[in-house]
Amino acid sequence: MPLPLPSAAAGVVPTPTEDWLVVPLYNEATVVGGVIADALLTFPHIVCVDDGSTDGSGDVARAAGAVVLTHAANLGQGAALQTGIAFVCEQPGARCLVTFDADGQHQVHDARDMADIIVRGEAAVVFGSRFLDGRTRPGLVKRVVLMFAVWFTKQSTGMRLTDAHNGLRAIRVDAARQVDLTQDRMAHASEIVLQLGRTGLPWREHPVHVLYTDYSRGKGQSVWNSVNILVDLMFK
Repeated sequence: MPLPLPSAAAGVVPTPTEDWLVVPLYNEATVVGGVIADALLTFPHIVCVDDGSTDGSGDVARAAGAVVLTHAANLGQGAALQTGIAFVCEQPGARCLVTFDADGQHQVHDARDMADIIVRGEAAVVFGSRFLDGRTRPGLVKRVVLMFAVWFTKQSTGMRLTDAHNGLRAIRVDAARQVDLTQDRMAHASEIVLQLGRTGLPWREHPVHVLYTDYSRGKGQSVWNSVNILVDLMFK
């Protein structure tokens, strides 16, 4: 496994030992504290990017123990991820990062399993997939949209993924340094796949459980995110 490039701040090549969670954050004050507290038991290094929240989400995440970076205005999930990825890539000793949702839908043990694949040197990038086992049960609209996203990603990137728009991804730092997201909103999910594929580094998928909670359903995330994915894919 190659060492990360030298840190600009330290001026030396650090020993890569630290794994980070990167959590884009927008108006999740009621749940993000619990998500961070739970994740810190497994990942002691967490950076949240507060993307212009208006409900104090950043303060809640900071109080729970995360490093919090702040966008003054809401720029979109792609922009938040890029900020978090760039931050981790500058940290001495950073080994890999896992992109992780703030709303409680992702499972920490899945994130750890994916990071461990990288630690063992089996891949440089691990994409989470809801469709490699039967634990996740998205609704019909969500499933149809995700099938379209898989087709679109295959056509645009040549990569045969079973779940092209899963926000749970583990990325080794040398691969993460080659990510430069310009699609701020949902289309970033196809863009990051394309950029990671172009690195030529080994990748694989890993089964994960996305938990559609009463909270996320109450916000209408399942349906509206599906619509947003379609719009962004067609008009990006």
